[in-house]
Amino acid sequence: MVGTSFKDWCRYFQYNKDAKAEDTDLKNRADVRNALLVVATLIAAVTFQAGVNPPGGVWQADSNSEEKREAGTAVVTSESVAYYVFLSSNTLAFSAATLVIMSLTHKFPFKFEVRVAAVSMIITYGSAIFAITPDATTFRFVLIIAAAPLLMRCLIQLFVELKNRKPEPPCLIQPCVKPRNEKEEPLRI
Repeated sequence: MVGTSFKDWCRYFQYNKDAKAEDTDLKNRADVRNALLVVATLIAAVTFQAGVNPPGGVWQADSNSEEKREAGTAVVTSESVAYYVFLSSNTLAFSAATLVIMSLTHKFPFKFEVRVAAVSMIITYGSAIFAITPDATTFRFVLIIAAAPLLMRCLIQLFVELKNRKPEPPCLIQPCVKPRNEKEEPLRI
């Protein structure tokens, strides 16, 4: 399946309500799809929880010392590099898992409800990250990271389409060709 388009990948694993019980290929695909959904859901749940409740929790009260600690911001932000690495990788895993869930549930009977739930979960995750992150610059960076799996999938799709595109034949138009509207005059010899 490497090098195939995203549409082919989705069609290969998509839900098929007309599948017959004796078709082993479709049954194997369904088993793989179900396993992928379980793994992606587990990753999405763990990363969502880690984003909403970061390691070390959040400060409970403002600090009066020289360190600027605001109530409600993540404790781990005092170690800014570690926090940004955590936040970046957690957000990347969350958005990739959500993309896999939405892709694998493309033709499910309740796909609209799944999409609404996924979008609501993404908005909740973003709101929680915004609330516990002390500066807006970091939040913008996190939004870019969150879009990375979708952008990567689009770029891969574009490159696959360009690679598999059939070359156009060379232009063989002669410079002396008359317009189509003119009637041809009979040849005089």
